[in-house]
This record gives sequence, structure tokens and C-alpha cells, in this order.
Amino acid sequence: MAHAPAVILVTSANGNQGRRLVPQLLAAGQQVRACVQSSASAQALTQLGVQEVRVGDLADPAFIRDAVRGVSSIYHIGPTLHPAEREMGFGIIDAAVEEGVGHFVFSSVLHAITTDLVQYEIKRDIEEHLLSSGLEFTILQPANYMLPPRLKPVFEEQVFRLSWALDRYQSMVDLDDVTEVAAQVLLQPTRHFSATYELVGPGRFTAHDIGRVLSEVLGHEIQVERIDMAAFIRARFGAGAPDTFAHQAKVSASIEKRYSNHDFLGNTNVLGWLLGRPATSFEDFVRKEYAAFQAQK
Repeated sequence: MAHAPAVILVTSANGNQGRRLVPQLLAAGQQVRACVQSSASAQALTQLGVQEVRVGDLADPAFIRDAVRGVSSIYHIGPTLHPAEREMGFGIIDAAVEEGVGHFVFSSVLHAITTDLVQYEIKRDIEEHLLSSGLEFTILQPANYMLPPRLKPVFEEQVFRLSWALDRYQSMVDLDDVTEVAAQVLLQPTRHFSATYELVGPGRFTAHDIGRVLSEVLGHEIQVERIDMAAFIRARFGAGAPDTFAHQAKVSASIEKRYSNHDFLGNTNVLGWLLGRPATSFEDFVRKEYAAFQAQK
């Protein structure tokens, strides 16, 4: 009797992580089921070769149950700045328990215990719910992403903008490194059962350090300036519905306060061990993204 193929469910599958992770899973011959919120996202993933796409709202219990039914493992990425992120996380974990899912991988955040950060507290609560669920789990805790969208305005306007104190240090990580680890965890699950991994790239950076690296790579001076966090959130995500905007404002205020009064740092050892190579440096990341930007001009 033939066995049904193992299916990996990826939520927020057309987001920053999903767009990098899904092609790796497909290249490894995996059957992927993708959850997205729009038909445009569904079309993009279908064109990549995703075998199953579900379009719907992770806040809908019926949609979650349908999405989880029959999958072998789940990679859950909470939708960015969504006011129902906690409830979504709880709901998909509970559905995974009911369906007997073999492995639940949660994309959390570095130092989720920092509960004066609204979004971090949500992820901490989801981590606790997962730990109490009885599921085989892996938790990934990446540092702040070195995101290409943050660099495009730098390349175009020659200014790096940050929404908290410019002299505070932060750790960062290349999202390509994060999704490489996520693929490993999903493709070799038993090796990573019950693990919580901090994913941090090398170095520690103030905004001025970031400006210096950008200046060196681009070959001319890049200015650094601080902007209002709420304005940054609006520019990146739009105002959205009133409840969504209120949540975004609350999240942004907590980030600005915490990151302006405390450094936010981690250690790169775990990421290097998982990758089997040194993690990507910020300088190498900028070189990679600047080369891609120049190629598109």
C-alpha cells in the first residue's frame, strides 16, 4: 500500500522568510502546502511550483484546521504586526495537536523573554504554548534581520534611517542564513527535536557603524539619521484598519523605548555551528544586495 507523501505546511509563505524558504524545500523534493492571505500571493507561489496553496485568514479556526489537516510538519511564521498574532499562534498549535502533526517549527525572535517589547511578549507566549503542547518542536530565535527593503532607500537616497537611538548596539542576521537553517530543521527533523536556537550574525552595530559599513561598500559617505518609529511603520506597512494601526503603534512605541535604552545583542556561535560555516557578515550582505540593486538598474 502506497503511503501519502509527507507534507510541510508553511504559513505566511509569501513573506520575507517564506519566499526564501519555500524554494529550498521544493528543491529538496518536498511536498509544500502554503498558507497565504491573497490570491496574488497564491499565484506567486504556484508559479514557484508549490503543490498546495491555501488562501485564507489564520485567525479563522476553520481555515486553520483545514490547512493543518494531513501535514507532517509545520513552519509557522506569525504575520508581521498583526493584532491577532498570539491567537493565531495558539490556534495553529492546538490544531497541530488535534491532527497529530509530527514536528512544529516556530519562527520566534531573539530574547523573546524581553516582555516590555509587545511583539516579543506575544512570541514568548506562543513559545510557552508550544512547550506545553506535547508536540515535537523546534524554536528559531533570529536577531533583527538584515532586510533588503531597508537598504533600497539607502542605495537610492544615500541616507540610512533608524527609528531608535543611533548609539545603541544591535545584533543582526542575514535572512538567507535563517531560512537555510529553517530548511535544515524541516528536512532533518529528529536531529532538531526539542531545540531552541538563537540565530545571530557576527558583530554588533550602532547606526553609525552601519553607516560606516555602507559608506565603505558603496564608496561614498552615507548619512545616518533617526526617524519616528510610527512614521517608519506607516511607511513600511501602511495604516491598515484602525485596530491594526493601533496595534502597530503600540508595538512601535515599545520597540523605540526598549532599543533606545538598551543594547540588543546575541552570540553567533550557534548559527555558525548550524550552517557549518561562518554566518554572513553585514558587509558581505550589503555587497550582495548592492550588486543585486545595480543589476536591476
